Amino acid sequence: MVDEHGLPEALATDLEGHFEDVVVIYQDRLFGFAWRLLGSSRDAEEVTQDAFVRAYHALQSYPSERRRALQLRAWLYQIALNVVRNRVRRQRLSEVPLDAEVASGLPAHSLDEQPEEVAVRDERRGVLARALAALPERYGAAVVLRHVHDLSYAEAADILGQPVGTVKSDVHRGLRLLREVLGGGIDDAQRAS
Repeated sequence: MVDEHGLPEALATDLEGHFEDVVVIYQDRLFGFAWRLLGSSRDAEEVTQDAFVRAYHALQSYPSERRRALQLRAWLYQIALNVVRNRVRRQRLSEVPLDAEVASGLPAHSLDEQPEEVAVRDERRGVLARALAALPERYGAAVVLRHVHDLSYAEAADILGQPVGTVKSDVHRGLRLLREVLGGGIDDAQRAS
């Protein structure tokens, strides 16, 4: 398997043989990004799959030189963001998850943890996830890229197709809106996630 930094070169020489590496390296990141924007693990899963299908078809049409020069991470996030935007534009029926733990998209907990601590942390994560999903997409995407996926402002700006100053402003406004919605409890909620 090729590492993240060697992927563009590997894709330039053998797309068929190395696209699975792209999926393995980025699937969890793209899923988490989509889940935080949409608030639904089912929708996030579909967005992630659709993003990889679109990426594969696009890469097939790119010449080797373009694949080699590709900023793969930013490019994949852009594709996922576009799929999220398209999905949000469509009206969807609301879904009620049958299994809250599976629907939350959160990892299973250690057996050593106290049930009360697990419940409180899960509730905080859920509140933060719902608040993030309720933000206007512009602010939510900027906050998630910067503070959840730890991308630099420059990387987030590339993904969002905006100047760095605009992204900084959107992150600031998004965090302010989260603080208003959460009543100042955003710092506690961020630590829980």
